[in-house]
Amino acid sequence: MKTQTAEIKGFYKLSWLQRIGFGSGDLAQNLIYQTVAQYLLIFYTNVFGLPAAQAAVMFLVVRLVDVLWDPIVGAFVDKRNPKMGKYRSYLILGGIPLTGFAILCFWNGFAGVAGSHQMNLFGLEFVVSYKLLYAYVTYVGLSMFYTLVNVPYGALNASLTRDTDEITTLTSVRMFLANLGGLAVAYGVPILVAYFSPDHKINSPTSGDAWFITMTIYALVGLALLIFCFTQTKERVVMDHAQTAEVKVSDLWTEFKRNRPLRVLAFFFITAFAMMAIGNSAGSYYMIYNVEAPDMLPYFAALGSIPAFIFMPMVPAIKRAIGKKQMFYVFLSVAILGMAMLYIISVVPALKNQVWLVLVAQFVKSTGVIVATGYMWALVPEVISYGEYTTGRRISGIVNALTGIFFKAGMALGGVVPGLVLAYVGFDETNAVSQSAFTQQGILWLVAVIPAALLLVAMFVISKYELDDETIDKINIEIENRAK
Repeated sequence: MKTQTAEIKGFYKLSWLQRIGFGSGDLAQNLIYQTVAQYLLIFYTNVFGLPAAQAAVMFLVVRLVDVLWDPIVGAFVDKRNPKMGKYRSYLILGGIPLTGFAILCFWNGFAGVAGSHQMNLFGLEFVVSYKLLYAYVTYVGLSMFYTLVNVPYGALNASLTRDTDEITTLTSVRMFLANLGGLAVAYGVPILVAYFSPDHKINSPTSGDAWFITMTIYALVGLALLIFCFTQTKERVVMDHAQTAEVKVSDLWTEFKRNRPLRVLAFFFITAFAMMAIGNSAGSYYMIYNVEAPDMLPYFAALGSIPAFIFMPMVPAIKRAIGKKQMFYVFLSVAILGMAMLYIISVVPALKNQVWLVLVAQFVKSTGVIVATGYMWALVPEVISYGEYTTGRRISGIVNALTGIFFKAGMALGGVVPGLVLAYVGFDETNAVSQSAFTQQGILWLVAVIPAALLLVAMFVISKYELDDETIDKINIEIENRAK
């Protein structure tokens, strides 16, 4: 089959420089996304001074904005053909403002400001503090420009080639580099913030300038990587120019209804990203207040990415040996095992505060999470091809906007659930050292119990995915033959 597909137009092989160039785009985005996912909540509560409940509501509101914004972006990029590239141009056009808003999100210029602004919305009076208003504006801006980069970047993947083996390799390289970005954030951010902070803490009001400096460094490096990605990618599998005028926002819902593999993947996205976002948001609290080893936070966070460098290069071979669906089952189970280990270590007195055991459990958990959630991106080009096969239209932007909505919905849960749980268990934002036993229990649920439950749901969802490699190859060959 592969010998045959390699001879057909559309089944392009990429050079290693092109693979690395494409993957550098995800590395760049993760320098921002992972910083936001792992540290924005603790920055808001402990440094910026927002109550946990207010931060939770804000995370929800921002995600609701995304539900409206993502399909608009998807239709926008599918309809237009900028001179710099249909999808790749947004790496620059969206990357520059994304860099600016990422930096502004971690600016603590409102330290000590207690002023407020009275607003009238639909006849209702609201009193909003300047600090909260600033947080809303900057976080909404960051999220909107992240979408303007991320949706076209996701569509760019499907525009490079139809070859399933090449897409698997491309996804492995992409996830390897994405996790390199995750490692740089997980290990590097707390070290840099502590270094620049006067009291060498990451969770005190005096560390505000340190967060701003650190985010500035990471965001500018990310922008340079987006530019590199732009220079190394070439779009060769895109919708015909005559068809672009027909794309509209409502296509998102039409495609969702008629593309069953897309629906399965979308629901897998929401459970997977909710699991990751909840666990990532709670990780800092867990190491500081439950394990009582804040100095080990960089190592704990780094282990969330390190397994990628061991296992992502093995993904193509693992998939060939056991199949994509079995690979999901195996690694989702490994992740659940790691979460169970974290829970047991935290509640058994003889094991509690054994930091080395916590790190082992984190490695096991991360191994499962990284492979399962990393490979899911390789399924996006498959559902795009399935939609093209059934309708004759390759609306990559629309499909990536839809997966983006569910990805953002998962992120919303990752921001809302920790904030609400912390508020419920009485988290004390003013205490940088200790919390009550009830609060520690709530943090443990966020780190282990809730993510494990979501993984069980994800395992059920992915069991409904029907597109194996042979089916996808046949679909892609038929599409190319139609074009002839």
